[in-house]
Amino acid sequence: MDDFNNLAPQNAPTSNRPLLGLTILVVEDSRFACEAMRLLCLRSGARIRRADCLASARRHLQVYRPSVIIVDLGLPDGSGLDLIADLNRLAPRIGVILATSGDDGAEARAMDAGADGFMAKPVTRIASFQSMILAGLPADRQPAGPRLLTEDEVRPDALAYRDDMAHAADLLGDDQDGRVLDYVAQFIGGVARSADDDTLAEAAVALAETRRTGAPTRAELARLAGLVQTRLSERIAM
Repeated sequence: MDDFNNLAPQNAPTSNRPLLGLTILVVEDSRFACEAMRLLCLRSGARIRRADCLASARRHLQVYRPSVIIVDLGLPDGSGLDLIADLNRLAPRIGVILATSGDDGAEARAMDAGADGFMAKPVTRIASFQSMILAGLPADRQPAGPRLLTEDEVRPDALAYRDDMAHAADLLGDDQDGRVLDYVAQFIGGVARSADDDTLAEAAVALAETRRTGAPTRAELARLAGLVQTRLSERIAM
């Protein structure tokens, strides 16, 4: 069911809650990034549902049709680009299809796949989040009158970052084939950039670059695993 066509009057958007009445499906494997999305939706009036992988997203879409979908490009079971391309071919089409990533060059790939817009991580600014979604909505879904703009940013709970670090530690402790290593580098790098953790992000980039060149990864993996364990210890001590 499409929220656009089933809005009760009390769910009409307002100047301070311009996304009221919308349901946003966020396809995101990072709890920290998803917590930021949850806070952005809460401040904007939208309802949020989350899928943490492509398979989960496709199950959601078999049951209901969100007003907006935001797709992370690096997911554990494949590329978000594939989901965006599939959604872009559907008729009727989901109202707004957005991509998000912290990787260089990701915006061009997302737009080529059929996304309506791109959100570079970290996604924390309320005004830009609202504007990106409103830009793709029909005129009758825009709030009446001037919209209240704010420079506020959301700040996800540090516990969500710890959850991501625990997941990263599990991945690093498994036997890694090439695909898993590539995902580990992408996942940790994306989480680190969202949390402004430059040291961890640089270590993830180093692993990704080592994988790209085909060089041995033992040193980069050891460094990354050590940094992840340090983050876990720091969060436990808080």
